[in-house]
Amino acid sequence: MAGKVGFRVHAPWPRPDAATLAAFGKASSAQVADSMSRLGAMEMGIQPVWFSPRIIGPAITVWCHAGDNLMVHKAISVAVPGDVLVINTQGSSVSGFGELIATAAARVGLSAVIVDGTVRDTESFETLKLPVYARGVCPGGCHKDGPGEVGAIIACGGVAVRPGDIIIADRDGVAVVPLADAPEVARLSEIQMAQEEKRLAEIAKGVLVRPEIDEQLRRLKVIV
Repeated sequence: MAGKVGFRVHAPWPRPDAATLAAFGKASSAQVADSMSRLGAMEMGIQPVWFSPRIIGPAITVWCHAGDNLMVHKAISVAVPGDVLVINTQGSSVSGFGELIATAAARVGLSAVIVDGTVRDTESFETLKLPVYARGVCPGGCHKDGPGEVGAIIACGGVAVRPGDIIIADRDGVAVVPLADAPEVARLSEIQMAQEEKRLAEIAKGVLVRPEIDEQLRRLKVIV
């Protein structure tokens, strides 16, 4: 790893294998977050730019200087197919991700791009079939001078993201699973999905409110 603090590329890093990703099945971002004691969900500001399909993949992290995307370009050069590009822009209001770099990302085979900041050229993302999540849209562009880091621990949407962590994103938003916790979270997500299917079947049979609701209200002395 060459460079100085704040201006480095950390590589390589561990990535989950195909079996680890497959273990999550069709679990949604909400079900995954519920399985982590309701932690790991990026806050509501991170929204899909277009209603893209659910994605799952390992994070490749980028920490950018505000108003600069030099290291986003570097990240594209070290990414592998299936990676999810996760970018911290340090609160910049100008866009560091648009059609040109999105085209390169799609060519690499990235699963998705998550930006804690703004993006532009949004019509191109759907044309490219590249899922993109961001705080908003802005036509203003940025510089390519640095500094920044690739493969560092970053904050995105109020959640810590490490390179190789598993990203699950859908219409509800984004959940982050620490790679070390992936097998356990996948197991719990499977249980969560089964519980929800059971509850939907109960509702279909007319059990609209679970008995536990009144039991909890009695414990809280709201009802007798």
